[in-house]
Amino acid sequence: MTTLHVDCDGCAARGAGCTDCVISVLLGPPGDVEFEESEVEAMAVLADAGLVPPLRLVSTRPDHRLGDILKVV
Repeated sequence: MTTLHVDCDGCAARGAGCTDCVISVLLGPPGDVEFEESEVEAMAVLADAGLVPPLRLVSTRPDHRLGDILKVV
């Protein structure tokens, strides 16, 4: 199972992008959280339906490959 580690401190979109990111909407202020693949897929469904904004994470970590598990950025 793939896990997505969201580290808001390492996000290049932090600041202006936080107000329109699903992390802020669902969990409050930016933080550090991990999502399983099924949870990422559920967030994508909610975002596609316009119920929440998409995940705006733009990782600054070179080893963080969002494209492998994340369909909505």
